[in-house]
Formats: sequence, C-alpha cells, structure tokens
Amino acid sequence: MKTVTVYTTPTCGWCGAVKSYLQEKNIQFDEVDVSVDMDKARQMVEKSGQYGVPVVDVDGDIVVGFDRAKLDSLLATA
Repeated sequence: MKTVTVYTTPTCGWCGAVKSYLQEKNIQFDEVDVSVDMDKARQMVEKSGQYGVPVVDVDGDIVVGFDRAKLDSLLATA
C-alpha cells in the first residue's frame, strides 16, 4: 500500500475536493494542516517548491493542486 499525505488548510476548497476524491477511491491518507504546523509547512515547500495547497505526496511523488490524472496514475498500483 502506498503512503499518501495531503497538505491542506481549512479554507482551501481544492483541498476538500482532493480529500473527497481519495475517500471515494478508498485511498487512506494522512492529512497535514499546514496552517497550524509550520514545520510541516516548511517540509511541504521543500518537497514541492510550492507555498499553495493542496499538495499531495504519494510515496515521494508530489502532486500540486487537484490533478486527477496524475493522482490516478500514481495510485493505480496502490
């Protein structure tokens, strides 16, 4: 099983869309609220080069935003 982490903030609509999509596909994931965890926020920026959310980490492969095609590709072998 792949390890999936979703970096989010409470006010991010696309974050909600990503989480709902993963739940619909029965993909387990860890959610990290970068608005309250500055260490995790720095980690997200180091991994992705982005300050915006959502950022999804699938076993070290980074998806910025809600890129359904890329998520499906990375999760196909999950």
